[in-house]
Parts: sequence; C-alpha cells; structure tokens
Amino acid sequence: MSVRGFHLTLGLIGGGYVALVAAMLLADLLATSPGHLLDAFRAPEIRAALALSLVSSAVTTVLAVATGVPLGYLLARSRFPGRGLVELLVDVPLVLPPLVVGVSLLLVMRGPFGRAVQDVIPLVYEPAGVVLAQFAVCGAFATRSLRATFAQLSPRTEQVARTLGCSPWQAFRLVTLPEASRGILAAATLTWARAFGEFGPVLVFAGVTRSKTEVLPTTIYLELSVGHLETALAVSLVMVAVAFAVLLTLRRIAPETPA
Repeated sequence: MSVRGFHLTLGLIGGGYVALVAAMLLADLLATSPGHLLDAFRAPEIRAALALSLVSSAVTTVLAVATGVPLGYLLARSRFPGRGLVELLVDVPLVLPPLVVGVSLLLVMRGPFGRAVQDVIPLVYEPAGVVLAQFAVCGAFATRSLRATFAQLSPRTEQVARTLGCSPWQAFRLVTLPEASRGILAAATLTWARAFGEFGPVLVFAGVTRSKTEVLPTTIYLELSVGHLETALAVSLVMVAVAFAVLLTLRRIAPETPA
C-alpha cells in the first residue's frame, strides 16, 4: 500500500468520529436561531445562571491553579514517601463518575469536619457549594496539566539559579514560574472551561435552585425536563460558542500543546 493509500485508509477509519462531531455542531446551529437565543437570555433566571457560571468558574480556576502549581511542581520534580499514593488520589476525581463525586461531597459535609465548615461557610445547596463541586474535579484536572508542564521543563536553569545564591523559593518564583507561564495559562484556560461545563457534582451537591445555585449546564437539564427544548438548545449553543472560544484561546497561548 502506498503512503497516500495508507493515509486515506486511516482518514476513512477516523473520519466517522469527525463527521459525528461536525453533525452534532451543525444540528445545534440549525435547531435554534438568534431570536430563540435572545428570548432565552431575556429570562432573569437564565441570566442569573450565566452570571453564576462565569463567577464560579473563575473562582474555581483560581483555586485550582493555586493548588495545582505547588502540587504539580512537587509531583514533577520531587521524590518523597507516598508520592505514588498522592498521584493516585489526585487522579481519582478524573475517573470517578461525576455523580459519585457529588455524593461523596455530601457525605463529607455530614461528618464532624464538614459540619464545622458548614457553620462558617454554608456549602450544601448554596452558591459556594457550586464552587466546591467544580473544584473537586477541576483541582485534579489543573494539577495533572501543571504536573506535565513542570515535567517538560529542564531543572538546569533552576539549579543554576541556586548556585548563584537564590533560595529554593526565589529560584522557583523568579526562574521556574516564568518558564512555566504559558503552561500555567493554558492549564487555567482548560480548567475554566471544565468548570464552566461541570454538571454532575454540581447537580448533586449544590442542587438546581433557580436564581440561586443554577448554572448553565443545570439550566439545560431543567429546561429539557419541563419540555422547553428551544431554550435548552439556545443555552447549549452558548456553551458550544464558549468551547470554541476556549480552544482558539488555547491554541494562541500554547500552539504546541494538544487541546
């Protein structure tokens, strides 16, 4: 078989999936209209859901990156007792069914520690619970991405900085973080997108109280459950547009990183 025939065969095999994705996006576009979109977002509860989605995703991203940078660095550069167990625990939320994450959070809040936290910051079925539900998954997502970022960087420049008199913290802050800045920004972008679309843990842990804990993914669920297909499609189209914007942004930030 020639090289051209080989590539054509591979393209035909993989083309079915590409065609499916294209068909889904085309169906979304054809099933709604700008009028439906405007009508949907005239509703105050949907505007509130959009606002909470944007704010909660931003807060979740800050928390996820703030924990993911040190944890990702340690996992990439350090060898310590229990490192394998830590890596396993970090990856667990990525493979757990989303509803299980939500149920697990509810069980944590029923314990003594959870009740003590609840006395200070109400979380269950509250807006802050949306952030915690998103963070439970997105923290793992950010850490895994940042671990790969630090693993790809050569430790030599940091070692040189140490020999020139920098403390470990100074070398990390002045050398390693600037080198990893594009990877950190890419991880933050993907983490925000993941938080924006998180559904299962939010549904179970924070609920879907309109104008309180409702975010756009749960809006789609609510609208479909009451038969408002056009509104659900309009909200879905907004989320598709956000996904495209995130992917385009990621390619500008880190064109060498697969999105």
